[in-house]
Amino acid sequence: MPRHPRLAVSVGPDDHVLGRADAPLTVVMYGDYACPYTRRASVYVDLARRKLGQRVRYAFRHFPRADLHPQALLLAEAAHAAGAQGKFWEMHRALLAEDPVDPVTLAEELGLDVERFSSELQARTHRRRVAQEMDVGLRSGVSATPTIFINDRRHVGSWENASLLRALGGAPAMSRSAHL
Repeated sequence: MPRHPRLAVSVGPDDHVLGRADAPLTVVMYGDYACPYTRRASVYVDLARRKLGQRVRYAFRHFPRADLHPQALLLAEAAHAAGAQGKFWEMHRALLAEDPVDPVTLAEELGLDVERFSSELQARTHRRRVAQEMDVGLRSGVSATPTIFINDRRHVGSWENASLLRALGGAPAMSRSAHL
């Protein structure tokens, strides 16, 4: 495997994205809502996004590790079910904030059509989409969560403290102010 594998499929219209399409930096994180490291890395991605503003766009792709976290696949499907109602990022943030979580309770709190949400989870409506994200992740060399790509190239190294911000080209003064 190359030292810095490339993203097999760049961010496209099927991705949930925060930020402008013409941003010079694109961050893609493969994560698992049940993974404590994904939760922690998300804090650093959010910090980098706040520091770098419109220079960054961000996409989250699911890579549920059901072998380690039995609820992971259901949580990924819940995010897509919320996304089908225009609330992907709200559900995403809620799923990262708590452990363990009940997706239906979160759907109620987010004001989703809970009947539709529950029906889609029960029917496994979004399982295929999660499987597609995982397939692209595997083809991109993802084997663990979180895995981060910057401009389609895998970020090798720490995402903690100011490391991710430096990898994104944040000024040293900005990285020194990145306290968590």
